[in-house]
Amino acid sequence: MISFDYLGRLARLQDLMAGRGVDVALLSVGADLPYFTGYEATASERLTVLVVRPENQPVLLIPELEAPRVRSKGLIVEPWSEADDPIEKATALVDAPARVAVGDHMWSVFLVRFQKSWPHTSWMPASELTTELRMRKDTDEIEALRQAAHAVDRAMARIPGDVRFSGRTERDIARNLAELTVTEGHDVAEFTIVASGPNAASPHHEPTNRIIEKGDLVVCDYGGRWSGYYSDSTRTFIVGDPTPRQAEIHSVVLGANEAGRAAVSPGTPCEEVDRAARRVIAEAGFGEYFIHRTGHGIGLEVHEHPYMIEGNGRRLEEGMAFSVEPGIYLPAEFGVRIEDIVVCGEQGVEDLNRSDRSLVEVG
Repeated sequence: MISFDYLGRLARLQDLMAGRGVDVALLSVGADLPYFTGYEATASERLTVLVVRPENQPVLLIPELEAPRVRSKGLIVEPWSEADDPIEKATALVDAPARVAVGDHMWSVFLVRFQKSWPHTSWMPASELTTELRMRKDTDEIEALRQAAHAVDRAMARIPGDVRFSGRTERDIARNLAELTVTEGHDVAEFTIVASGPNAASPHHEPTNRIIEKGDLVVCDYGGRWSGYYSDSTRTFIVGDPTPRQAEIHSVVLGANEAGRAAVSPGTPCEEVDRAARRVIAEAGFGEYFIHRTGHGIGLEVHEHPYMIEGNGRRLEEGMAFSVEPGIYLPAEFGVRIEDIVVCGEQGVEDLNRSDRSLVEVG
């Protein structure tokens, strides 16, 4: 099991806050809290909030009944009882802050009360700070992402031999893939897209009771978590033999995937990864059918910074992890997507996913 440096992360956050004149950060539900503490809060009407100040030891205010779940070191843990007011407890720790960074996922019912308590305070999203830290993965995080990717690769490799498609519903296949995700090493299966035939033209299709037939292309996009870090991989399968048009579209998408991955290197703008993949699809005459960005960052969230999209001029740095997932979606006909998680390394791209990207036949 990997041991993450939570104290080092908190220290870097405090340094960043001090440098930008932020008096306090309030981190509640969402990925920031486990990133800095290892503890994932239960989203409920009971407030859990980490109060971080530049010069003080962080304080985790937590419902008393949740406190036994906390294993973090380097924090002051203050349980609050059902008769307490956690907002009052939190605001008592800080005397009229001028600038507060609030976690992006804090419930509005709590944020409104904080704002009433500090009416003269300037507010900002905590992600303006935390993104700078979370976007570049350290060696332990990359290893967690690598293990998650290898686990989903093992699950993907079992599909042709272990999962029958023809005559079964998308929902049946989705259940099989979720089971494989856990069997092959994930702590939990988080999402499963199975989109067949014309449904595959919808990138975020929800599995239905549509019965898969011979000749269908089937897009399978699924992943889970390993030690808190996500996998996310997509392959497109064919039930039986592909038509020339199906084979052509798959070949174009595969070429776009390869071009996007080849564009990854330190110093390359994120938008150039998008352009490299998109250029292949556009030159083949299918540009209007590639309807989403080429990639998203991944870590403690399945979608996080950096994003591979036109207009994002941020330059890639060593340790950034993200997807490369071009697709072509032909309405009422079919769709194809091929997705891999990669890491920007010192010399270029590291492919975390290495399962077969070809158009694999399934029964």
